Amino acid sequence: MNAEPERKFGVVVVGVGRAGSVRIRDLRNPHPSSAFLNLIGFVSRRELGNIDEVRQISLEDALSSEEVEVAFICSESSSHEDYIRQFLNAGKHVLVEYPMTLSWAAARDLWKLAEQKGKVLHEEHVELLMEEFAFLKKEVVGKDLLKGSLLFTASPLEEERFGFPAFSGISRLTWLVSLFGELSLVSATLEERKEDQYMKMTVCLETENKRPLTWIEEKGPGLKRNRHLSFHFKSGSLENMPNVGVNKNIFLKDQNIFVQKLLGQFSEEELAAEQKRILHCLWLAEEIQKHCSSKK
Repeated sequence: MNAEPERKFGVVVVGVGRAGSVRIRDLRNPHPSSAFLNLIGFVSRRELGNIDEVRQISLEDALSSEEVEVAFICSESSSHEDYIRQFLNAGKHVLVEYPMTLSWAAARDLWKLAEQKGKVLHEEHVELLMEEFAFLKKEVVGKDLLKGSLLFTASPLEEERFGFPAFSGISRLTWLVSLFGELSLVSATLEERKEDQYMKMTVCLETENKRPLTWIEEKGPGLKRNRHLSFHFKSGSLENMPNVGVNKNIFLKDQNIFVQKLLGQFSEEELAAEQKRILHCLWLAEEIQKHCSSKK
């Protein structure tokens, strides 16, 4: 990516919340991967005019414009599937923030559509680009897990916009799968007090070696965004995360990966392995949702 680009891909950013604003910032700054991308404008349901000299364009114009070749979809999760389908059908490459969809079957179908159209469909996973994950990956390699747990706390999220907790929290599930391989679901429960905006999802998972992993998502007013983990190995334990440094430019790192895909710099094997992991996590999230719904 250090070479001068022979061409630039025209980009539109859909949704200008936290992630969309960071994407616009990175696209406008002189980074190696940004040299391959030309920010055309942004799409929003709100009438915003221009943001930092970047013009707002309609969804219809973004879909029909030959100048737009790439869509960065940064809207709320419930809208992802529809946007992905529209942009792929219009012949555009797509980068989408996780989760790409709120169902396993929809994600599988969209990847088939991307293959038919010959377009890149990339789901962002900045949690795998964090310093904490790099530390954990080094810590667990070659070790025999006995049991583990991961608890995440945060303020409430609207399920209608961001999906069931197993989907809105899929980055935690992605950590566990990336660290310990494909998992199977043993049980899942959801405790809710809607009048207090409180919920606690408890999921019991198992590795292929039948080692237990517990994943808990707890959200409510006053709960600080925090991650507590505990992994026990035959050779010792890892309790909670040491301070491993600041996460710098993780969305930009994700943009770099996307541009490498546009330029054909990923092997078929790498792309297939990534797709398999993402679909496995979405399948697990859906199974967890079914388990919790059946117990209501």
